[in-house]
Amino acid sequence: MASSAELHQRRSAAVARGVSSMIPSYVSTAGGGTMTDVDGREWIDFAAGIAVTNVGNAAPRVVEAVQAQVERFTHTCFMIAPYEQYVAVCEELAALTPGDFDKRSALFSSGAEAVENAVKIARHATGRPAVVVFDHAYHGRTNLTMALTAKVMPYKQGFGPFAGEIYRVAMSYPLRDGRSGAAAAAYAIGQIEKTVGAVNVAAVLIEPIQGEGGFVVPAEGFLPAIAAWSRAAGAVFIADEIQTGFCRTGEWFASTHEGIEPDLITTAKGIAGGLPLAAVTGRAEIMDSVHPGGLGGTYGGNPIACAAALATIETMRELDLAAAARHIESVARPRLEALAAKHPAIGEVRGRGAMLALEVVIPGEDTAAGPAPDAVLTAAVAKAAHELGLLLLTCGTYGNVIRLLPPLIISDDELDRGLSLLEQAFASSL
Repeated sequence: MASSAELHQRRSAAVARGVSSMIPSYVSTAGGGTMTDVDGREWIDFAAGIAVTNVGNAAPRVVEAVQAQVERFTHTCFMIAPYEQYVAVCEELAALTPGDFDKRSALFSSGAEAVENAVKIARHATGRPAVVVFDHAYHGRTNLTMALTAKVMPYKQGFGPFAGEIYRVAMSYPLRDGRSGAAAAAYAIGQIEKTVGAVNVAAVLIEPIQGEGGFVVPAEGFLPAIAAWSRAAGAVFIADEIQTGFCRTGEWFASTHEGIEPDLITTAKGIAGGLPLAAVTGRAEIMDSVHPGGLGGTYGGNPIACAAALATIETMRELDLAAAARHIESVARPRLEALAAKHPAIGEVRGRGAMLALEVVIPGEDTAAGPAPDAVLTAAVAKAAHELGLLLLTCGTYGNVIRLLPPLIISDDELDRGLSLLEQAFASSL
C-alpha cells in the first residue's frame, strides 16, 4: 500500500486544487470512533465525515445490506423501473420525521440536491418566487444553494452570478445579538415583511441548528415563531436537517427539540451510513403539487444507498443512537465547560447531543457583532489537534468555531481520549 506521502504526490498530479482536505494523511480503515491511515497511524474521529457516519464506519448491518443488494442489482433508475427499497425508505421517513400528518418523500443523491428540490417544490406549490434564508446559513455548493448559503469564502467566491429571488434576514445568534428568541424572530419577520413582502414568499428555509455557519443554536422560541409566521403567510416552512438529522442532536431530528413540524424537511448525511442518499419529505398536499416527471434524477434513491439507509435506520433504533448522542453530550459538555473556564479565549460552549462547538474569541475585545472572533487561534488549535491524532473540524462565518461531531457509536474510552487531545491542543496553542 502506498504511503500518505506517495499518495499526496499522486493527488497533486491528478486531483483538482480546489478540492482540499483537512489532514495530509490517507485513510486505510475506519470503525468505531477511530480511523487508521495508510501509514498505520490511528486517529480519534471527531468529524464522522461531517456528520455522515453516525452509525460508524463499516457498520455491520449496513455492510451486510449493501453486499446483499449489490448481488441482486445495482441500478435501474427508479423513474424507469421502480423497486421496493425506495418505497421502504420513503415509508420510514414518513414515520420518523416530525408531524402527525400525511407525508410524501422524493429521494436524491446529495444534500444540496435535496435543498434545490425543496425550493422547487415550494415555488410550485405556492406559485410564489421568493425564498427567505438566514445569516450564517449553509445549504450547499450548487448554483442555487450557493445563493442560499451566506459565507462567501470558500463557497461562493468567483462562482457568480447566482440565482435570484433569494432574501437573507437575521438569524438568532445569542452570543452575538443578545436577543431573546421572540425578539430575534420579530426582528427577522420585520425584515421579511419590509424587504420581501409576505405575499411573495414561497419558502422560509432554515437549519434548526446551523452547521457550517458555526453550530449556532437559536434562542428558545425563535424557531416556533418563524414557523408560525410562515404558515400564517402561506409560505412553506422548510427545515434543513441535513447535518442535524438522524439522532445527531439527541433526537431523531433537531426540529423536535422545540416541537417544530416543518412543512418540508431535507435530509442527507447520516441517512445511509456513508452512502450517497438524500431526501425531501413533507406534507402530502405540498409534495404532490408537482406534476409527474417534475422530480427525480438518474441516481436519486439508488437501490444500494436505499438498502444502506434501511440498515442505518434499523441500527439507530436497535442501539438507540438518539440516547447515545445525549450520553456523548453528558460526557463532553462538562469537559468543554471546564476547558472554557480555564481558557477565556473560549467565548461559548454550545450545541446539542453529539453536535457540540467551541466559539473562539479574543478576550476583552468586542465588535459591533459581539466578541471579536479569533480565527488564528482556532486554526492553530485544529492544527495542533491533528498533529496529536485528533480529527476535528472548524466552521463559522468568522472561521472561529471548533466543532465536535463524533460517530454516535464512539466508545467512552475513545471519547475521553479525544477530549484529552483537544485539551492538549488548546494548551499548546495559547
